[in-house]
Parts: sequence; C-alpha cells; structure tokens
Amino acid sequence: MGRTTRGHPQNSMSETEETITRAPVRPDSPTFTDLGVRPETVEALEMVGITRAFAIQEYALPIALRGTDLIGQAPTGTGKTLGFGVPLLQRVFAPGEGSDGVPQALVVVPTRELGLQVAKDIAAAGKTRGVRVLPIYGGVAYEPQVEALRSGVEILVGTPGRLMDLAKQKKLRLDRVHALVLDEADRMLDLGFLDDVEKILAMLPEDRQTMLFSATMPDPIVTLARRFLRHPVTIHAGHTAETGPSPLTKQVAYRTHPMNKIEVVSRILQANARGLTMIFTRTKRSADRVAEDLDFRGFAAAAVHGDLGQGARERALRAFRAGKIDVLVATDVAARGLDVSGVTHVINYDCPEDPDTYTHRIGRTGRAGASGVAVTFVDWEDMPRWRLIDKSLGLEMPEPPETYHTSPYLFADLDIPTDVSGTLPTAERTRAGLSAEVEEDLGGRGRGTRRRAPVAARGRSRSRGGTTEARDPVTAEGTASADPEAPRRQRRRRRAGEVVADGAPQAADAPTDAAPATPRPADAAAARAVPPPQKVDHELVRAKGCSRCGQVHDQQPRGKGPLRRRVTGLRRRGQAPVRCGSHRGALDQLRVQGASASRPTGRALIRPIAVAIRLIVAIRLSSSGPRIAFCTKFGPP
Repeated sequence: MGRTTRGHPQNSMSETEETITRAPVRPDSPTFTDLGVRPETVEALEMVGITRAFAIQEYALPIALRGTDLIGQAPTGTGKTLGFGVPLLQRVFAPGEGSDGVPQALVVVPTRELGLQVAKDIAAAGKTRGVRVLPIYGGVAYEPQVEALRSGVEILVGTPGRLMDLAKQKKLRLDRVHALVLDEADRMLDLGFLDDVEKILAMLPEDRQTMLFSATMPDPIVTLARRFLRHPVTIHAGHTAETGPSPLTKQVAYRTHPMNKIEVVSRILQANARGLTMIFTRTKRSADRVAEDLDFRGFAAAAVHGDLGQGARERALRAFRAGKIDVLVATDVAARGLDVSGVTHVINYDCPEDPDTYTHRIGRTGRAGASGVAVTFVDWEDMPRWRLIDKSLGLEMPEPPETYHTSPYLFADLDIPTDVSGTLPTAERTRAGLSAEVEEDLGGRGRGTRRRAPVAARGRSRSRGGTTEARDPVTAEGTASADPEAPRRQRRRRRAGEVVADGAPQAADAPTDAAPATPRPADAAAARAVPPPQKVDHELVRAKGCSRCGQVHDQQPRGKGPLRRRVTGLRRRGQAPVRCGSHRGALDQLRVQGASASRPTGRALIRPIAVAIRLIVAIRLSSSGPRIAFCTKFGPP
C-alpha cells in the first residue's frame, strides 16, 4: 500500500496514474511548475507521484510565494501541508546554499503525531536539496533533539510545550526565523496552547511571514490572526463553505446501548471490503478497554492515547500504517493530522462533543478523494448533543434508529454478511498483530510511570523494631560483599556516664590490657556518621559551631512552627541545640548536644521556677506598695 501526504498520495511510479485519477484534482489543475515552484522541489514531488496541485494549494501557493501573510481555511484531507510546506522550502537556504544551521522557518502543531507527519512530508519535498527538517515534541528525551539542533536544521516542526522548554534552556534560537506557520490553530485552542503560542510569537523577529491554517475559525483564532498577522489574505477551499465532511464519506448513526456497542463493532469489523479502521472513544480508559475486548475476540487492534509513552504511540501507528494491525482505537489526540492511506471505516464509539470534533474524527476516512464509511454510536443521554451536531452539519439524521447487533438494517446498511458472529474466525486472523512491531526506546516516559530508586541507594533503612537508622549505601554494599561472615557490630549504650555492653556495665574510661583492635571500614564510617554523645552543662549555651559547616551562629530560632517548638522543648529539658543559619529549615539537620545524657536534676528544674516566682512577687509589690528590692540570685535576706 502506498501512503498519502495530507491529501497527496506517495505511491510508487507504477501506481501514480491510478492514484491521480482517483484524487479530487481537476484535469485542468495547474502543475507545481506553473505555480512557480523551484525545479528541485518539483522533481522531489514527482518522485512521490505528485504533479498537480489541489484546490488549497492552487490558491495558497501564488500568494505565499510572494511572502504575504496568509489565512488558509480548509477541511482535513485536502493537502494543506504542501500548501505551506512548499513556500517554506522556497524561502529557506539549504546547507549547500549557505545555511549556517540556525532554524530559518518554524511550524507549530498541536500534537506529536501531526508534527511527525508534517516533518516527514516537508522533508520528502525538500529531499533533492538536502533541506534538514527536525520534529520537536515532548514525551521523549531532550538529548537527541538538542544534538540535532547543534548539528544544524533549516525547518523546525514542533509542539508548543517542547519549543518553550528548549527556548527557556537556551538550547533553541528563534531570532533567525523569518517564516512561521500555525497548523491546526483551532486544535491548539482546544488543547489550551494559545498562551504558549503567543509567547513563541513574541520570541520571533517582527519582520517575518506568518501563515495560519485551520479547518475552523473560532473567535479566539480570529483575534490571534488580527493581532499577529499583517494584512493577511484569507483563502477558503474545501467541500463546502462550512468545511463539512467529505461528500464521498457515507455517514450513518445508530442509537445503541453501552453494553451492546462492542457486539455491534465486532460485526462492523467483518463487513465486506473493509480496510483499516479507526475507532474513537471519549476517554483513555475506554480506549484501552475497547482495544482489549477486540483483541480478545481475535481482531488485530491497538490503542493510542495520551497516557502512553511516545515510543508506544509511534509503535502502534507504525503497525497500523504497515498493516500489522487493522484496528486503531484512539482518543481525540489522534483525530488531527493523521494521514494513513487505506482507512475505509471510522467508528465514533462515543458521541462527539461538538460538530468540529465530529468533522475531524470522520475526516480520517474519505481523504484524497477516496470513499469511506463513518458510523456514530449515540446513547440515549447523548441525544440532545447529537441533535445539535445534526442540525449544524445538515446530516438529516436527528433521530437515529435504536440498533442492536441483531438488527437486520445494520447488516444491510454496512454490507455485513448475515452469518458473522462476535468473534473473528481463526482462518481470517492473518494480521501479524502489535507484538510484531518493535517499540523504540526514545528516552521518555509515559504518564503514570514512576522510577524507584534501588534499595541499596536509599539513605535510610527500617530495622526490625520499627526504628529508622542512617545507612551508607556504599559502605553497606562493600561490607556485605567483602566480608559476609563478619559478626554484626554490637550497639554501644551509655547509662549514667558508663558504657553498657552485653548487659554488663563497664567504666567508660577504664584501662584495658588488650591492645586496641583495628576498626573495620564499616565501624570507622559509622563512627564518623554518628558522633558519640557528650555530657554538657545544662545551662543554655549561647552559640556553638554548626554540625554541618563548623561555623559559629546564633542559635536563637526565628518565626513559629515545629522548629521553634522543638528548640524550645529542648531548652526546657536543658539540652542546647546547635544549628546553622543556612540549615535552619530542616529538623533533621539539627544536632543536639547531650541528647543521650541523663535528665536534669531536681535542683536544675526548681531553681528557674523559684526565680520566676520571686520576680512576680517583686513586680506586684512595687506596683501596690513601697518598692522592695532584693537579690534575685540569692533570695531575700
């Protein structure tokens, strides 16, 4: 099977004549040479079987080649990519023509799949000149894209999010861009990218050509065009003035029950002359569930949605284009820009939200003049929404018939054999399936995936008693591997200034006759990590050295909260905390001197209370009668 370039077939030369006669090109349509395209670009297009222009290209190329700002409004599948891709190739310099590798043209697209498709089509048109086209999108590693930017690129195709990230990291230069294209601008509005697009436009030079292409023109897009385009020329080209669906697409709607939809779908997938099929769902979970159900019934199906990593999404699309699977279940993320030849059926498993979504979903079939079938399932609760869609597009199907998998008109409308069941026969399971396609490691991660740190690399481990002990991962691994038979190091305890080991108290400073044993590396590291407790005076210490940086800082806590309460509690117990001003925020960075020493004696607790009582008595006496003064240190005489 050949492939199509957003409306243009890219088949072999033996299939060129058949494809061109099937495409909606008038016999008197001008060639690209007549429109003033460079001979190198014309030669590259002829290599993929493209000789004459579509309607949008016929109207857009003469205006865009002059450098005028342009607004192109046309439905999907009418060849908009070459409508702006050829003018971009006309304006940029190739590596052999003096290019220095800085991007000269920029194409902003809403989705990754559309970006890959546009980059591939423009690269094919500029193949003879060697123009470098680079797709930039999220979900993959930054490093390959940064290396490609350093190597040099002439035309950049990217999504707004990744373009903003690379620009903020100073990895992307946009000061040389003199041609900008906003493709599928209404979709970028739906996805909430309009603010990012305005920031990107602010990074570009004022003297540039701006082209905006979209299937619909909502009010925010019109406002954006008036703000950033200079005297643009508007072009309408398509099926109707309202950019409705292709007239070659047969559209039917059925009112179905949610529990019977999968049975109806399994019958539709066994229709005569069915090729590739796309099924659109409202949610990601529904897409996964439908794909699993169809796979269980014997159909070669795969899902594509936003929760999958870029590698998994590209794997499913490659398998779909190659024919290894013939059913692609997707959310609306794949409803724009995907150009796959041979899609004969589109099934709206869930009713679309609005007429624009309906138009773009069924626009995956009936492309480049081919015929197709679009089936929409409408639930009872979706009837008000469907009536609005039907009235807006003039489908004349306001009341879809109640349909089940046994309804006779279902088989008659879609040319389904009457003897089929809900499971694909074993003899007809000829597709290789998704497992035959290898997933590429693009360095990105899908949403919902987490990376866990290895156990040996974590800084703390929980003991059997439930306490948390600090651990050096390198020392722990080295000790376990080097000396596995070494006895476990005993814990040292102090009680009233004496070291307690194995239940017998020993003097802390008692001399020993045995020579001191050489400490093992693990013991030395533990001794450095946990300093031995020290017996200190219970009076409040004004300043000490920080346990992390060794500098002397004022230990007075600031503000309120758990840190102040912790320091206050330690002072009440006679323990002086030492902390550094730069390490003020974390409680685990406090080093408490004398934490393991004995509690303060009764004298240390009673004396501050007595002093406070004497002060209160002195204040009251001084305010009510003759002033009595006495020494607060030694008490009254």
